[in-house]
Amino acid sequence: MACSAGTYASAMRVLVVGAGGVGSAIAVVAQRRNFVEHLVLADINETQARPTVDRLSDARFVAARLDASDTNAIVALAKEVRADAIVNACDPRLNVPIFDAAFETNCTYLDMAMTLSEPHPEKPHEETGVVLGQYQFDAGPAWEERGLLCLAGIGVEPGLSDVFARYAADHLFESIDEVGVRDGADLTVDGYVFAPTFSIWTTIEECLNPPVIYERERGWFTTPPFSEPETFVFPEGIGPIECVNVEHEEALLIPRWVDCNRVTFKYGLGEAFIDVLKTISMLGLDSTRPVNVGGTEVAPRDVVAATLPDPAKLGDRMHGRTCAGTWVRGTGSDGRPRDVYLYHVVDNEECMADYGSQAVVLQTALNPVVALELLESEVWSGAGVLGPEAFDARPFLDLLADYGHPHGMEERAP
Repeated sequence: MACSAGTYASAMRVLVVGAGGVGSAIAVVAQRRNFVEHLVLADINETQARPTVDRLSDARFVAARLDASDTNAIVALAKEVRADAIVNACDPRLNVPIFDAAFETNCTYLDMAMTLSEPHPEKPHEETGVVLGQYQFDAGPAWEERGLLCLAGIGVEPGLSDVFARYAADHLFESIDEVGVRDGADLTVDGYVFAPTFSIWTTIEECLNPPVIYERERGWFTTPPFSEPETFVFPEGIGPIECVNVEHEEALLIPRWVDCNRVTFKYGLGEAFIDVLKTISMLGLDSTRPVNVGGTEVAPRDVVAATLPDPAKLGDRMHGRTCAGTWVRGTGSDGRPRDVYLYHVVDNEECMADYGSQAVVLQTALNPVVALELLESEVWSGAGVLGPEAFDARPFLDLLADYGHPHGMEERAP
């Protein structure tokens, strides 16, 4: 097996399902590390995966055609390529068949977004219904019994944000009052009035669903979309941005492994972006239920996604930086009040020059590759359905820095 970071004998065989921006960026990041013996980048449209594999020009990396909605097809390909791990780089609509295929093939499973939620039928803005990841959490005992690991939510948010929470709990705080994930950017896109820098399908899902909040005394509950606006000052010159509550996995994951009183997730969307999302909702264009259009059944949200530019192809038009981070408040190790923001900032121009990937997808793709390397080296190990905060954070942050992406930390006035 492996020894120290960056010196592994080639050992891991990986199937990446989905060759969009993030899946392709995972391959680009992984190609620079020698722990990967073989990586298959698979997509329903093989020509989507082929350019990335051709650009890498590395015999360890190949492209394949795969229908990610077909569990049997995923099982067959995973067995054919002798995969040790399956990385789900698709949107969360496809989580169930990929997750189930990993279990059937005894593969480690990683994703960057958990199975979808369903709002409470009567009190959607007060009580949870089916929460994010419920399908996976319910399967946890079976995974644990088999000795298999599902590492859920290992992108940047969720993912690195959860690692920050665990690091704060272990190394910075005696007790934690609130863990607040805060995401903001000063990115602009030339030539477009409205051009999301991440999947609009997923953005609509998480921004228009009732946000989930955790409080120790109350448990998990929901609020209306865009609730509790606050101005958060992001580091490294990004500056103040209004952030609002958004549905996100951290509120479901962090309290399971980090002792704290409250967990929130707020996204710096901006007034204009929120207005567009509200209009999409008002017109019913956020619906995933197909409607008949001239004899063809089409989901309105799919139409919205099809009319907007592909975020993965906007890198040459994008300018600025994106920041993902975790704001932790509580009592420090010295017994005094402490207020810390742990964060990771990436610059789009640097990402494009170094990786050929735009900032948002690159920032997401780094983390599953770091996790795979830790799992291959057995620095991280476990069984069941676990979040990133279930593992020791320090090796992850050290290895992320070895990838050339150290995190930052700001002490703020309590």
